[in-house]
Amino acid sequence: MTLIPEILQAQPEIRSIRRDIHAHPELCFKEERTSDVVAQNLAAWGIEVHRGLGTTGLVGVIRNGSSKRSIGLRADMDALPLQEANTFGHRSQHDGRMHACGHDGHTAMLLGAARYLAEHRNFDGTINLIFQPAEEGGGGAREMIKDGLFERFPCDAVFGMHNWPGMPAGSFGTTAGPLMASSNEFRIVVRGKGAHAALPHNGNDPVFTGAQIVSALQGIITRNKRPIDAAVISVTQFHGGDATNIVPDQVWIGGTVRTFTLPVLDLIERRMEEVSKAVASAFDCTVEFEFHRNYPPTVNSATETAFAVEVASELVGAGNVDGNIEPTMGAEDFSFMLLEKPGCYLFIGNGEGVHREAGHGLGPCMLHNPSYDFNDEILPVGSTFFVKLAEKWLAPA
Repeated sequence: MTLIPEILQAQPEIRSIRRDIHAHPELCFKEERTSDVVAQNLAAWGIEVHRGLGTTGLVGVIRNGSSKRSIGLRADMDALPLQEANTFGHRSQHDGRMHACGHDGHTAMLLGAARYLAEHRNFDGTINLIFQPAEEGGGGAREMIKDGLFERFPCDAVFGMHNWPGMPAGSFGTTAGPLMASSNEFRIVVRGKGAHAALPHNGNDPVFTGAQIVSALQGIITRNKRPIDAAVISVTQFHGGDATNIVPDQVWIGGTVRTFTLPVLDLIERRMEEVSKAVASAFDCTVEFEFHRNYPPTVNSATETAFAVEVASELVGAGNVDGNIEPTMGAEDFSFMLLEKPGCYLFIGNGEGVHREAGHGLGPCMLHNPSYDFNDEILPVGSTFFVKLAEKWLAPA
């Protein structure tokens, strides 16, 4: 592994920024302090700053030479509504909020790259540093795009990455095509006729009907879609009733659907409504069906993925880069940017959790876990990767 010496020298400063952000987590569209920290550092390094995209998002612009070529590098900034279990010095200072997904580290890695790129400018073109709010359910990427992100800051391609616990620290993984799934929510309200639980024949039982709907939904996965098309329907909520001796008038069922393609998603949404209403009708109940599409699939373009794999391989060695990694049913709103521009999203290994300082929680160092912490040792790896990616993309002709 050949890291940039200046980035290694700046690691203590970038680590300090990361830990400061970790200690002051902010939820989606409320990243005001985080945005201030990013903007102040970019400005101190002589980088042009534009704020207010997608509410609290910002873009730093670094130009050099005369080329009209451009590249976008993206990091997310928001935290999760989670109580931190860690007790080390940089733990969250706000109850119920925590950087449990490593967005503090993503922001710090891009800041480390920004500092070097601004100082050395070994490229010909424009680098747009995209610091995005509200990845955790708010669709901040979509909102930045709505605010004219790519009209104001044209990008020939966009790149981003996410730390991945369990992968060796400093390794990379990605794949062309679908890398992460679409994220969608559903709510099915089953209405029947209440009755005394000892005399259920006097009513139309929405609890029994709802149970049949839950089972029938899995038939969509096993009998309606092609077996080679990956998809998940997970029922995670079933609510109804207030007493053990009363059949309620209604229940509601909720959950999530994940797919790697929009045609499969279209099929599942349509069949879920058809199946739910048909099953309810069979038991003299009715259904109100709601389906909300949150994030589309994260689909990497082939050319940009091959480029990113090449850069990563030059940095950490081909043996430490998996260019055909298994996709995950997790979701990521960088997908909105990939709908607009070609690009690639990668995973960077965060290790097994041994990096955590004394005072960490007992749970594993996994994403969305109250004992998670970002691995500071990979900060210079991520920063160097961003630098090498931008310099190679914008290499002088």
